[in-house]
Amino acid sequence: MKLSDNFSLHEFTRSQTATRHGIDNTPSKEIIGNLQSLCLGVLQPVRQHFQKPMIISSGYRCAELNIKIGGSITSQHVKGQAADIEVLGTSNLDLSDWIHHNLNYDQLILEFYNEKEGPHSGWVHVSFDKTNNKHEYKEAYKNEQGQTRYRLR
Repeated sequence: MKLSDNFSLHEFTRSQTATRHGIDNTPSKEIIGNLQSLCLGVLQPVRQHFQKPMIISSGYRCAELNIKIGGSITSQHVKGQAADIEVLGTSNLDLSDWIHHNLNYDQLILEFYNEKEGPHSGWVHVSFDKTNNKHEYKEAYKNEQGQTRYRLR
């Protein structure tokens, strides 16, 4: 099933963890609608701007799958409103900054980007809520104790 010109439902639901553990990661019609809004509102414009393939490392995750990987059942991934992405040949910092300055979104997180590790370190988490986009731009990093922390960008 196509969600937009360049994105299919399969890209958002495939999961090695779900397959390995026999978890059914099939979204409801409502969640498919959320994924389509995410594609049309954010991902397709990113694809059109950069004119390069996008890697979706994490899209929809049912509650059981999200718990299995250590995530929260309140995650926007569970609602089909979020994706973790990279654009081939584009710095994750440049990608997140472009989204921030050009698109409407709910949350945008530059995850574990480290300039010393190069432009492709980390990834970009982006979410879209068709009813209430907060336009919140943050950066995720590990503190000295190895705990994940967030700061506004």
